[in-house]
Amino acid sequence: MFLGWIFIGLIAGAIARWIMPGRDPGGCVITILLGIAGALLAGFVGRLAGFYRTEDQAGLIAAILGSVAVLAIYRAFAGRR
Repeated sequence: MFLGWIFIGLIAGAIARWIMPGRDPGGCVITILLGIAGALLAGFVGRLAGFYRTEDQAGLIAAILGSVAVLAIYRAFAGRR
């Protein structure tokens, strides 16, 4: 279950980087890790909302949206330094 989210998160992180170009404080590796976090977040929220069952993975679109959201939050907090 989590392995699928991680794999989808890798793809979603790369797509989120493409959607939100610019300089990230952590580079591509941090962006991909944030993509994984976004996919996990999307899966967790999707299960809470009843979109996914326990054994289901987050969809790619949901993972991308989660990744973009996590990346935007990261940029907002990292940009304040």
